[in-house]
Amino acid sequence: MSFAAHQWQTLRDHPSAVLLAGQLLVVLAYPFLEPYTFGRAAIGVGQMLLVSVAVWAVRSTPVLSWVAVLFGVPAMLFAVVEAVQPDIGWVVLVSAALHVPFYFFVSYAMIRYCFADNIVTRDELYATGAAFTVVAWAFAYLYAAAQAVWPGSFGDEREWFDLLFLSFTTLTSVGLSDIVPVTGHTRSFMMLEQVAGVFYLALVVARLIALGRPAVRE
Repeated sequence: MSFAAHQWQTLRDHPSAVLLAGQLLVVLAYPFLEPYTFGRAAIGVGQMLLVSVAVWAVRSTPVLSWVAVLFGVPAMLFAVVEAVQPDIGWVVLVSAALHVPFYFFVSYAMIRYCFADNIVTRDELYATGAAFTVVAWAFAYLYAAAQAVWPGSFGDEREWFDLLFLSFTTLTSVGLSDIVPVTGHTRSFMMLEQVAGVFYLALVVARLIALGRPAVRE
């Protein structure tokens, strides 16, 4: 088997690893590309493509694929529109209305994939990390929607990357840093994310650790 064929086979066997690596790469690349419209659009579309490929690879039923297409395709289009017009409230709101259910659906699909059997594969371990980052993206878009509906939800107007940072710090329970919610609605959303983070560690990670004690299958 050639090197290229071997690499392609590795990607096919571990789609969740590709998604996890892509998510982390977006986090590192976003500050460099954020000042440019093309950069924001490229990140938005690339992010959606990564997630779509991953959910296709781990889909449990054809219904899951159709739901992903139903939300994913228009969300991808609005990722471009939002990159061009990031300050228009209704664009941000519609984009969030598409991204939030899509990302929550993807996290559900990946968690379902991890719980599909009683043997922990290496890709299921990657899926555990990837699903965690997808949940963080979902709440970041939820905060963006809240900021569009209730201006001043976080004091000063926050950029999307600031809200993603807030989502990661909330989901991992490391603290709120310098960004805090100042309205009841955003505090409610944040409490939901805090509960989601605790339950994720308690249920998903703990179960995989328990199943993975005997062996981890390639």
